[in-house]
Amino acid sequence: MPPFMPPIMPVKLSTQQADFPVAFKRFLSMRDSHAVEVSDTVRTIIEQVRVRGDNALYEYTAKFDRFEATHDSIRVTLEEMANAISLCQPELITSLKVAAKRIREYSERQMPPDLDYTDELGVRLGHRWSPIDSVGLYVPGGLAAYPSSVLMNAIPAKVAGAQRLVMVVPAPDGHLNPALLGAAHVAGIEEIYKIGGAQAVAALAYGTQSIAAVDKIVGPGNAYVAEAKRQVFGKVGIDMIAGPSEILVLADNQNNPAWIAADLLSQAEHDKEAQSVLITDDAEFANSVEAEVAKQLETLPRRDIAEPSWKNFGAIILVQSWDEACEIANVIAAEHVELAVENPEAFIPHIVHAGALFLGRHTPEAIGDYIAGPSHVLPTSRTARFSSGLSVFDFIKRTSIIGCSPEALSKLSGYADVLATTEGLDAHGRSVTIRRPI
Repeated sequence: MPPFMPPIMPVKLSTQQADFPVAFKRFLSMRDSHAVEVSDTVRTIIEQVRVRGDNALYEYTAKFDRFEATHDSIRVTLEEMANAISLCQPELITSLKVAAKRIREYSERQMPPDLDYTDELGVRLGHRWSPIDSVGLYVPGGLAAYPSSVLMNAIPAKVAGAQRLVMVVPAPDGHLNPALLGAAHVAGIEEIYKIGGAQAVAALAYGTQSIAAVDKIVGPGNAYVAEAKRQVFGKVGIDMIAGPSEILVLADNQNNPAWIAADLLSQAEHDKEAQSVLITDDAEFANSVEAEVAKQLETLPRRDIAEPSWKNFGAIILVQSWDEACEIANVIAAEHVELAVENPEAFIPHIVHAGALFLGRHTPEAIGDYIAGPSHVLPTSRTARFSSGLSVFDFIKRTSIIGCSPEALSKLSGYADVLATTEGLDAHGRSVTIRRPI
């Protein structure tokens, strides 16, 4: 077996290194210093839109998208929608419909039941689920257009029962990608506005003369959009603060190195700050994958994005055991985790921090991006430690139900009174004891 010699780029680590804990910690923080500080700019944009409404919205749209929006032109018309659909290739519309069907069926199976029971004291308890009324869907329209994201965000909201779904998408020079409108049609979105950036998030949160405010905003965007979502949270709900895409592949030496290299590049081509990581227990296989990545980069159309992503943020980590691999995977808590190993089922109980798991050698992450069924909107930047991917649960809310009979209240009132008195809330206690039978 050849020695595991770390080149300068991408990062190579081995758990046998004496300084592995320090080097691994340094690796985890690699992207932190690359965060763009945009909070002041975003704060100004939000305040302007909140105070000045459409006037500010139109000014920012003209400045950033070179589109002179007006009350009449800002909303996509039925005619524009029909024209866009006519420009889409039939195979695209068919593929979108197949994906939509699978996303819808998966989302329907996720819907939770209500709860209603009476306990041993005669107290009725339970909860009910109800949909969020209105949802704003942010769709990027800049460097790349992702019609799949329209489906992945909109359909779970539809299944949950949201009555109003509002899509905002930047229209550089007044033009929209037909595929995005084709996806919106398939998803059943009818209210679409040609706006983007922090100004679009502000319009959805506070409303303007042209756009009524929503209750929750979902969807990915650039650093300005992410910061705007952070700042309006509390006024409205948000799904998550999404960072650059990530993939972590656990692979043994029985894989085809070309397959694994393709998987790593599938995320590297998203963004120059995307992160692709391979964990393996075989140094020779690691070297083969690295060589294959270099080979595939030579002909990759988005090489200008994927190559700096791989060289600046990619990593290959050599482990001595799969137990070590699972421990490291849980610390990384990646957005996408591929288990390209002989028995992926055995790994499932041990990897508890991941946005999504992809099982086996024939489940590339991209199948989840487009057609599998679960939403591809997933937690990034290690937030899988405490959050989940987008689903119907993001578009419903739970209301508790409590009901006491006179007898049940009598049995519980003494305990409630003690707790209220202890907390110095006499009116609380009185509201219970005053109902006791005399």
